[in-house]
Amino acid sequence: MNNITCIAIDDEPMALIVIEQFCRRRGGICLTTYSEPQTGISEIRRTKPQLVFLDIQMSNISGLDIARDLQPSTCFIFTTAHAQYALEGFNLDAVDFLHKPFAYERFCQAIDKAARRIKSMSDCTPQHIVVKQEYADISIPLHDILYVEALGNYVKIIRLSGSNVLTRTNMKTLMQMLPEELFVRIHRSYIIPIRLAASFNRQYMWLKGLDKPLPIGHQFANAVNKTIGRSSFIHNKKTHRL
Repeated sequence: MNNITCIAIDDEPMALIVIEQFCRRRGGICLTTYSEPQTGISEIRRTKPQLVFLDIQMSNISGLDIARDLQPSTCFIFTTAHAQYALEGFNLDAVDFLHKPFAYERFCQAIDKAARRIKSMSDCTPQHIVVKQEYADISIPLHDILYVEALGNYVKIIRLSGSNVLTRTNMKTLMQMLPEELFVRIHRSYIIPIRLAASFNRQYMWLKGLDKPLPIGHQFANAVNKTIGRSSFIHNKKTHRL
């Protein structure tokens, strides 16, 4: 398994130092730490790490509230000195609950559990979709999709390889075929891969590898904002680089 991408949020710098030391000792973890929760939240939305360490009782926000807003594909481990939150933490489907101060061996147990869940989710994620073009079944790797465009009674799948596909289906059906953690609908006529989002403003989305911007529909703005950007992005007329 490749290195686990990880973010840790705790308003106590010493607690972050412990996590950083344990991650370095363990190996296989690419960690970034944040003592300012709002900055950490923004980076979670921007970089979409596989694993998040969350303190629960911070000065201006609860780690429980952060966990509720995470993407379903993001694993999280609570690290807190307040054991009374353990039940609520597990009800949010936390991978584990580390009661401070925790030992290195206990930390490794939590990492092992997270690694197993991450691998399980990866194994369950489809790597391609199959659609009909005329009378033939066409297999399209997910990583080859630049964007999807509705064209009347058809949907056009624009591919990075250049071999575009025109299939007689609808956007709702196609969206159901695509993993929700990898794709987002930004308009009645457009679906994009989240990983290719480069920048956006209140009206347009720019993709890596595409010169022209794609429109953002008003009814999809909240989904774009939650999935890709910070809450201030969608209300600002400037273009923001992610």
